[in-house]
Amino acid sequence: MTLNDEAQNPLNLRLGDLDSSQFMPRELSWLSFNARVLQEAANANVPVIQRLRYLGIFSNNMDEFFRVRVAEVRRLLSISSGSVRQQYKELLEMIQTRVVELQTEFDRIYELVLLELRKRKIYMVNEEQLEPHQAEYVRGFFRSQVLPELEPILMSDGQSMPNLTDESIYLAVDIVAGGDHRYALVEVPSDRVPRFVEIPRKKGKKGKVFIVLDNIIRFCMPQVFRGVIEVDSSSAYTIKFSRDAELEIDTGISDSLIEKMEISLKRRQKAEAVRFVYDAEIPDHLLSFLTKHFNVRKYDSLIAGGRYHNSKDFMSFPNVGPKYLEYKPLPHIPVERLETGGSIFEKIREKDVLLYYPYHSFDYIINMLKTAALDPAVKSIQICLYRVAGKSRVCDALINAVNNGKRVLAVVELQARFDEEANINWAERLADNGVEVMFGVAGLKVHSKLILIEREEDGDIAFYSHIGTGNFNEKTANLYTDFSLLTYDQGIGKDVFNVFDFLRFNYKRPSYRHLLVSPHSSRSGLYELMDREISNARDGYPAAMTLKCNNLADREMVMKLYEASSAGVEVRINVRGMCTMLPGVPGLSDKVTGISIVDRFLEHPRVYSFYNRGQPRYYIGSADLMTRNLDYRVEVLTPVHDPDAQRLLQDVLDQQWHDNVKARVLDENQSNQMENGRKSVKIRSQESIHRYLQTGKLPRYPKSSLAQPAKRRRKRKKA
Repeated sequence: MTLNDEAQNPLNLRLGDLDSSQFMPRELSWLSFNARVLQEAANANVPVIQRLRYLGIFSNNMDEFFRVRVAEVRRLLSISSGSVRQQYKELLEMIQTRVVELQTEFDRIYELVLLELRKRKIYMVNEEQLEPHQAEYVRGFFRSQVLPELEPILMSDGQSMPNLTDESIYLAVDIVAGGDHRYALVEVPSDRVPRFVEIPRKKGKKGKVFIVLDNIIRFCMPQVFRGVIEVDSSSAYTIKFSRDAELEIDTGISDSLIEKMEISLKRRQKAEAVRFVYDAEIPDHLLSFLTKHFNVRKYDSLIAGGRYHNSKDFMSFPNVGPKYLEYKPLPHIPVERLETGGSIFEKIREKDVLLYYPYHSFDYIINMLKTAALDPAVKSIQICLYRVAGKSRVCDALINAVNNGKRVLAVVELQARFDEEANINWAERLADNGVEVMFGVAGLKVHSKLILIEREEDGDIAFYSHIGTGNFNEKTANLYTDFSLLTYDQGIGKDVFNVFDFLRFNYKRPSYRHLLVSPHSSRSGLYELMDREISNARDGYPAAMTLKCNNLADREMVMKLYEASSAGVEVRINVRGMCTMLPGVPGLSDKVTGISIVDRFLEHPRVYSFYNRGQPRYYIGSADLMTRNLDYRVEVLTPVHDPDAQRLLQDVLDQQWHDNVKARVLDENQSNQMENGRKSVKIRSQESIHRYLQTGKLPRYPKSSLAQPAKRRRKRKKA
């Protein structure tokens, strides 16, 4: 069985998305999102090192796009026929056209960024620009650091071709030896040697000089073949394959799930290629040889690019110049209530805590787990782990809890894409240290961000719950914006207990009084909240909803929002990534307006608010508005009841809605026009939110009566 990311029957779920009168194809919408990332790289107001890193993010995103999105379209094409097959062919052609456009823009921006770096005396040189003393240094570095890592492969007709590593970069080498052409492949060992190598600067010049590892190999190419081939001349061109990232897992029961996952991960390295990227300067005879012998087929994406690939390595490019060449750090803002003496459980018992990363520190979650590990009253800890840090203090705290006599259950999702191997390792380490490890429900990814701590109080068991929008990963908590709700609400705690009970005994169908839980009640619960707004609008009452998420791509959900718009509900959508909805179309979505924000932090929360006749309802959690999240994963959305927490959510939503520096308008064409708003007052929401959490003061912008929580006029306390 193939565990498809969308569902077991992806074709039926996707056909309607090809109706361009009501939906934008989600792949084209995703490319529109990555174009927003590229806009940041092109923005001269962004610090230049950060611009280079945005180019790295764009490249990394594009790799995943081909491995996941394009691979899925190809699978759908292979099982479709007739007019539907033709539609998927046309979609692949549109994807190819747009990708080439974006790659051309990438190359243009890259040259501009290099120019800006040179102005600041940071130089990137190639192998033809080396002065004698630099060349000597490069040769020495090659002999000591690079040559021991190289395993060149000679290629010829009649020889079986090697299985190239997915997403690694190779130099396809055209060698002239004794008047004959020979071909070879050399993998660039950027996982073992730095991709950007600092070398001595030019004599009499100031600044920093870097050469790309690829060019070091080019410069020393004759030595690569260790005298076996007498190289008269050579030229080397970068190539890369992207492979289908879908995992196929045998449903037999003879092996453990971990063993099946390990086998499937090995198969991924031999999966079908979905993209072949090559240097546009590669000679026709070498390109023809490669495409023929690597069986690059008609519907594979052949992308002619620049001299360098795997530009995702720019994500970690160091700032070797003044600090102003990258974003000024925004320090964590302390939550005063949690900084005073006493146990964190006392603070949660007094009042709900709503944390907002990275403005607040993830250390509060670490502290809660470490406190639970030590507290004699704590009897058990249950947690869902989807992605964790490489050196996870979360997992360390769980192991310590076991050492202190607590019962600890960790639900580890082995199918967290591209983190499968890391999660297998953590699952084994946790189990070896006495943590009870479960792998969730067959056919359902467990994507929930839950912690349940059971504590004995006055002879009874009390629940302390965490429901969040982001992973328990202290590294990404500094890069992604996310919310965490810590609550003593026993009704919510009972529901969280029931979620874990379902994961343990998934033949049960629990009921939930407060939470919306996929695949059981997220869709129906959100529909009920939306239907209430639709009914209010039809009855003549003000009605509104604000939906903030990563992706809005479920056909039925989009149709429900069109229905709300037609009824007169004011619908605001704030979608970072894919959005298949068409906002602002007369007669279809007149009352729908949308934005998308790309800035220094990745916008990751899911927040859904509903006006509810002036008594707003707020939900946060892990579920995006996609079919997989609503129907084919275990996801949790929680209501937020605390008035101060509600105000924080609303103030964040409002500041983002009035962002006129980093927000793009989501129109029906997703042309990514910037939201100019009131030009006299510049609002960059990520910075204004940081100031707001420090001072409690909001920036000046028009307030909408449909965007205010109940009792808003009460004097604001310092956040």
